[in-house]
Amino acid sequence: MTAVLALLALVCAIVGTVYGASRLMGGLWQPAQVLPFESGMLPQQHAVSRYHARWYAVTILFLAFDMEMIFMYPWAVVVAEMGPSAVVEMFGFLAVLLVGVVYVWREGALRWT
Repeated sequence: MTAVLALLALVCAIVGTVYGASRLMGGLWQPAQVLPFESGMLPQQHAVSRYHARWYAVTILFLAFDMEMIFMYPWAVVVAEMGPSAVVEMFGFLAVLLVGVVYVWREGALRWT
């Protein structure tokens, strides 16, 4: 029990020393330094306000094609060994992705005018 308390005291001393050294060497914090993206300038607008809602549909389209490629490469390696069931499963997977593409198409994300 004494060893645990000694170790806990040592950890607290190390953490306190590191924290104190960082406060001592770091100087005063500027408001722009505590932002998630430290660029040295204060933001002019909120980070989410710049993106139009149609980009979410484009994101779904990207994820559909991205997931398709991620799963099709290993599938192409083992499809001959697994037989017809692998082909049926892949067409089922592609059907699910096709639903995402049709949704994006209906939302108008493929129109750039």
